Amino acid sequence: MVEQIDQNHTEEGQVEKNYPGEWYVVHTYSGYENKIKVDLAKRVESMGMQDKIFEILIPEEQEIEYKGGKRKVSYKRVFPGYVIVNMIMDDDSWYVVRHTPGVTGFVGSGTKPIPLQPEEVERILKRMGLIEGAKPKIIDVEVGESIRVKTGPFANFEGVVRELLPDRGKIRVNISMFGRETPVELDYEQIEKM
Repeated sequence: MVEQIDQNHTEEGQVEKNYPGEWYVVHTYSGYENKIKVDLAKRVESMGMQDKIFEILIPEEQEIEYKGGKRKVSYKRVFPGYVIVNMIMDDDSWYVVRHTPGVTGFVGSGTKPIPLQPEEVERILKRMGLIEGAKPKIIDVEVGESIRVKTGPFANFEGVVRELLPDRGKIRVNISMFGRETPVELDYEQIEKM
C-alpha cells in the first residue's frame, strides 16, 4: 500500500506529497494495532470503500540493537495505541473505520475527526523512513575527536575517530586495547561523544 505515496520535486528541491485524501489518527486498543490494520483493510475491501479509504499505517520506526555483539533490527511503535489512515472523510468512510472491532474512535474535538496537518504527516512518514529525509542517526563528531563505545563487543572502550562514513551510517575508530591501537568500524548508534 505504501507505493501509493507520490512525490514530486519542486524547483527549490523540496518534496511535495500528493495524497488521495487526508490523514486521520485512529485510537485503538493498545497492542492490537496490527490486527486492526488487517481487519480494517479487509472491511475496506469487502465494503467496496477503496475509493475513500486509501492507506492504513502503524507509525513505527526502525531500532537497531546490539545483543551479544550481533546487530538486531526491530521496529518500535512511535505512538502505541494509534493507527493513521489516509481517507476521504464522509459518513460512510467514518462508519467503516469507527465500527472496526478494536477501534475506540478518531482523534478530534467532540464527534468531528480532525485531519493531521501536512507538516505532522511529513514528520511521521520521515520518521518511518517512507519518504525522503529519513537518514541514519548521525552524531556530530569530527576526525580526531574522542568517543566512547556504548554497545556491542567494544562497549565501554574509548577511541579516537579516524574516518566518517555518513552515507553508510558508520564511523571508523581506533580503540586502545591491550596497549595497542585497534581499528574498528562502528555504527553511529553505538557511540557517544566524550
